[in-house]
Amino acid sequence: MKTLNVAIIGTGFMGKAHSNAWGAAPKFFQLGIKPVMKVACDTEVACTTTFANNWGWETIETDWRKVVERKDVDIIDICTPTWLHQEIAVAAAQNGKHIFCEKPITLSYAGAKEMFEAAEKAGVVHYLNHNYRRVPAVTFAKQLIEQGKIGRIFHWRGTYLQDWITDPNFPLTWHLQKQFAGAGPHYDLNSHSVDLGRYLVGEILTVTAMMKTFITERPLPGKDAGTFKAGTGAKDKAAVTVDDAAFMLTEFENGALGSFEASRFASGRKNYNYFEIYGSKGSLLFNLERMNELQYLDLSDTADEQGFRTILVTNSTHPYVAAWWPPGHIIGYEHEFSHAIVDFLAAIEKGTQVAPNFYDGMKVMQILEAAIKSAAMGQKVNVSDIK
Repeated sequence: MKTLNVAIIGTGFMGKAHSNAWGAAPKFFQLGIKPVMKVACDTEVACTTTFANNWGWETIETDWRKVVERKDVDIIDICTPTWLHQEIAVAAAQNGKHIFCEKPITLSYAGAKEMFEAAEKAGVVHYLNHNYRRVPAVTFAKQLIEQGKIGRIFHWRGTYLQDWITDPNFPLTWHLQKQFAGAGPHYDLNSHSVDLGRYLVGEILTVTAMMKTFITERPLPGKDAGTFKAGTGAKDKAAVTVDDAAFMLTEFENGALGSFEASRFASGRKNYNYFEIYGSKGSLLFNLERMNELQYLDLSDTADEQGFRTILVTNSTHPYVAAWWPPGHIIGYEHEFSHAIVDFLAAIEKGTQVAPNFYDGMKVMQILEAAIKSAAMGQKVNVSDIK
């Protein structure tokens, strides 16, 4: 079996999720390429060494520039904060590396376009990890739509809600600074929802949006502050420069109407990624907090039997599931990442592309930037106006 060496850059929350998947995918799926976990890269030697030892990476490095130039590395897995994606991805492409990258793709449509063009010019396989496409229930929903089960689509409603920064004493981490994150939940959460909307419904033509920052100033990060923890000892404050909530109304190319809600101020919601799709023949509902289930309404049922049914998407006939456990033995968040790696490696083996890729990331950024422009102007914006 052919082997390809992988280097992971970034060892935080996503670094753990990706590492777990690189290890699990070849154990559960029949792959034509075996990934070798070669290098883990982050800025601190001690922490990176601990990470590598725990997750099974052979060596470590503290300079990503050296990693992308290594002759013994074939794949670059980018798990860094958003502002670093573009520079790393372009350098990786220029060095002929296949690229597996976390979302959101980067800070701007122009930056995403540069990433896409660099990867295409280099002829490498590039993948953007909007992992929720690879929840079996979501992939199955796509199959039902393509089979015409719900007919002509009229409405999309996407909702992605969290609550981890409602405390005004939560610190000003990089996620709350425009120069590092680009935007708040509008990029972080709406990027996922928009990707799912494009995947399941189609291209978006126009956007009308509003955004709000509820807490405009926060303490600087204290000792041990991180994505989901405040840290200790911080006193000085600085301005929050991103949105806390972003709502959008959209028109799809196929005539459907859509709504997108993204907030980090939805008390009680931890990772509520939910969508509804309404069509002429039926409807589909999905809730990530019940990720093994898909709600399906079939209007061809007799009137006295009509209603939403719950499909438990755990049969071996459902997407990806046959590689895991018997029917009814549910899978979880971490499995989506393994599915992405399986499809990514298959694309490399076959010399094809995988979706979503940097093109899809570029299109998502175009829509998100149109929404920012709409919120600033107080009017509807054509997505094509973003150049």
